[in-house]
Amino acid sequence: MRKLLLFSVVIIAAISFIIKLGSLQISGANPEAFKSDPAISAQTIYPSRGYIYDRNNTLLVANQAAYDLMVVPREVSLKDTLAFCQLLNINRETFINQMERAKRYSPRLPSVMVSKLSKETYAAFQEKMRKYEGFYIQKQNLRDYKTTAAANVLGYISEVNPWEVKNNPDYNSGELIGKTGVEKQYESIIRGEKGVQYLQKDRFNRIIGPYKNGAHDKTPKAGTNLQITLDKELQEYGERLLENKRGAIVAIEPSTGEILALITGPSFDPSLLVGRSRSRNYTNLYYDSIAKPTWDRSLLAQPSPGSPFKIINALAALEEGVLNPLETVYCNNGYFVGKDKKGCHCGGGSRNLYTAISESCNAYFVAVFKKIFHKYPNSDAGLEAWVSHMKSFGLGDYLGTDLPTGAPGRIPGVPFYDAFYGDNRWGPTYFISNAIGQGEVATTPIQLANMTAAIANRGFYFRPHILRKIDRVSFNDSVYNTPIFTSISKEHFEPIIEAMQKVYESGTAKHLKTKGLTMAGKTGTSENYTRINGERKQLTDHSIFVGFSPVEKPEIAISVYVEHGYYGSRYAGYIATLMMEKYLKGAISNTSLETKILESSLEKEYAKPLSGKPFKINEYAW
Repeated sequence: MRKLLLFSVVIIAAISFIIKLGSLQISGANPEAFKSDPAISAQTIYPSRGYIYDRNNTLLVANQAAYDLMVVPREVSLKDTLAFCQLLNINRETFINQMERAKRYSPRLPSVMVSKLSKETYAAFQEKMRKYEGFYIQKQNLRDYKTTAAANVLGYISEVNPWEVKNNPDYNSGELIGKTGVEKQYESIIRGEKGVQYLQKDRFNRIIGPYKNGAHDKTPKAGTNLQITLDKELQEYGERLLENKRGAIVAIEPSTGEILALITGPSFDPSLLVGRSRSRNYTNLYYDSIAKPTWDRSLLAQPSPGSPFKIINALAALEEGVLNPLETVYCNNGYFVGKDKKGCHCGGGSRNLYTAISESCNAYFVAVFKKIFHKYPNSDAGLEAWVSHMKSFGLGDYLGTDLPTGAPGRIPGVPFYDAFYGDNRWGPTYFISNAIGQGEVATTPIQLANMTAAIANRGFYFRPHILRKIDRVSFNDSVYNTPIFTSISKEHFEPIIEAMQKVYESGTAKHLKTKGLTMAGKTGTSENYTRINGERKQLTDHSIFVGFSPVEKPEIAISVYVEHGYYGSRYAGYIATLMMEKYLKGAISNTSLETKILESSLEKEYAKPLSGKPFKINEYAW
């Protein structure tokens, strides 16, 4: 009996040994098994984000080192919380909040305890880190801006929020992600690939070195460098011209659709959104509801386009065959809508297409607008034809740029007026203000610049875009390098461009003529309304200008919009002319004009009681 018992024990032990050995063999066959070993610590190594260069290979955005204090809640054994907080220059409340947040995210995974440590705090903590189990330092890369301009284009990065972590498994708590601009749009290219380092711990939970001499470590892969289409010098110059003013400047290269400058004013130094002061600075900028520096007017503002809109109304009339450029219309210093006379500032008299554009005659373009509708059997058909022409220039819808934000503007069609007046209860006189770029039409500054590029190209445009090269390889996307043709035949652009040249030679912008450059342009004054306590109030007009140069082979097309800037040639015209000369010649010939704009301010205008109110694009000038 005893021999049988002993034999049984030996058999059982042997079987147990075989099972254990088999288990170890199976476990050892799994190369990922060590990752769940509590004696192995995995620390993420974040890659350097790709650099951003301008079109001339001038560096715009680089990187600078930063250090985050990470915590793994279940490994924390902290006896002296006060000393720990003093070492890190935080209070106990912050410590408790951060620990609770880390536990909610995961007791086993690392979270940020203190982000962006100063060099002094980092050095002090490094000396005493062994005393604080469950904490370690993780290197991050913050952005290092080489320009104080283009904050709206470049964008900024910040820590992922809980929603982003939940919905994107590639990101961990505390990781940085592009939030706006190029940083957001091209995050997947510019962020790089994370690496990982596995560290061995001893029985006291202390790190003693790399696990298996780093055999399982993964080296991070740096993000890809980008070259964008902006001209750094032109962008910075434009932002200087818009100082103490609110508005936007958009410059496009007509032959490619590349955005040369995308300026919103007021703007801010992008370096304000770097480091531990980022959150406070962003809050101050975001909640400035009057100047709205974080609101990109170049892509989002939607005022009435004013007189530049007359150009494409004329093009539509030429295409419809209802306009002879030499045929005249008599302007009696205005035009009538019923018994109500609307004003005109062209000086009156007989106007043909050339003088009507150069002197910006309202009466002429009201007559032209009506002719389009009179061609068709009913107003619905006339409006549909008109809308088709307008939208072929990229108006009334999102342009589809490679930027993460934008606004559609508005080209009102049949459903719009049916909803407002009722089916078959309206005609062209109900929205005659659209003839001169007022009424219900609304355009963004980038749409006006794109419209101008289409005119400069004599009938086509390339979708505006900001990316030029990816790691020195040209950005080749058919969406952006395929021409989009307007509905207007090429031959109809010549009389329009000739008339736009006369704007500079003898018309409303003759005082802006620049020696050595051929320029074509159109001044615009956009009426500006808001409602105060339910009552419709008119504010100071917006100043608008569009243009391109050289006329023979255009290299730059531009739109400028200045809020409360009075008439078109007062602010917007000056700025557009300076920008075009700066880009084409590298210097300004009329330095007194330049000084006038650089030193001018509209802050007193914005300080008026009504001017501080945001205008509403849904106000209609009947």
